Amino acid sequence: MLLVRPRDDRKGLLALKVLVAGDRGYIGAVLVPFLRAAGHTVEGLDLGLYEGCDLGPGPEDIGLRPRIDMRDVEPRHCAGYDAVVCLAALSNDPVGHLNPSATYSINLEGTLRLGEAAKKAGVGRFLFASSCSLYGAAGSDAVTEEAELFPVTPYGETKVLAERGLSHLADDSFSPTYLRNATAYGFSPRLRLDIVVNNLTAVAMTTGRVSLESDGSPWRPLVHVEDISRSFLAVLEAPREVVHDEAFNVGRAEDNVQVRDIAEMVREAVPGSTVSLAADAGPDLRDYRVDFSKLAETFPELTLRWHVPAGVDELVQAYTDYDFTQDDFTSSTYVRLRRIQELLSAGLIDEMLRRQPAAQPVPGA
Repeated sequence: MLLVRPRDDRKGLLALKVLVAGDRGYIGAVLVPFLRAAGHTVEGLDLGLYEGCDLGPGPEDIGLRPRIDMRDVEPRHCAGYDAVVCLAALSNDPVGHLNPSATYSINLEGTLRLGEAAKKAGVGRFLFASSCSLYGAAGSDAVTEEAELFPVTPYGETKVLAERGLSHLADDSFSPTYLRNATAYGFSPRLRLDIVVNNLTAVAMTTGRVSLESDGSPWRPLVHVEDISRSFLAVLEAPREVVHDEAFNVGRAEDNVQVRDIAEMVREAVPGSTVSLAADAGPDLRDYRVDFSKLAETFPELTLRWHVPAGVDELVQAYTDYDFTQDDFTSSTYVRLRRIQELLSAGLIDEMLRRQPAAQPVPGA
């Protein structure tokens, strides 16, 4: 049966019913209200591992729902939606290295299970949060979506394989799109400090030093979390034929920067701070620049509004407004690896990161 959606008042677009997997994470906490403000109905699916890991008010509450592991999703969980957005994943390299088997289980098997469930439920559109990290050690030339992939971590490898698996599901009734996000930065209610801009700014605010763990030479493509959300909205609302089984690098050319340049931006934004290198600092294997022209050419009306210095200023203001301290920085609240280790120690999750009956209380769990 054809679902009839109300039209919103922008360009005569249909208001969609969207399921966001990972709605309680760093990107989801920004994306959900962004999609809702655009007139879409949004519901969430999340395991809830990071509940309480907030700076300021937490993510927008979009209704009570059970905690669901993506690896256990069934078609009934996806029924009635026009689109599924998959943000859910173990979201960085240190967590990926903690247990590569769990990373593959969640990021690959879980993603494909969600895709298969969505297809069986008749969901027409599937937006997958991939990553520019699948380019890995691509070197100094800016890579396009057609470039050979050189992932150097389990996280990057799972993104490559998940894209391929979802592509095998693509047909006339199921249309996946792969948004290869640059390294995210910027304020979110569910803050993360294990990403470079957020981390360096927090270090400078709490210690007065911008401390680099590499020699600062690697290139990083960066994109603000709000601009990621803006890009997802553009893809969600695009004609199917424009985005069907397509990959898009998400970011801007001018935000391909070297890590030492980020450090200088932070130093300028935090009065009295200094830049320092670790005593044994060396190059980082993750070194790549990205070509974002396909996104810009496909969506000429899409304007990514944030640049890195403005994002640093935003973080400085947020850390100040919410009295961010050194104790906050060293806690498990804003670093995903520390949080996972805390949940493991408490027996709240097993080694494959599946939820278990509580063995001892953990704040926010």
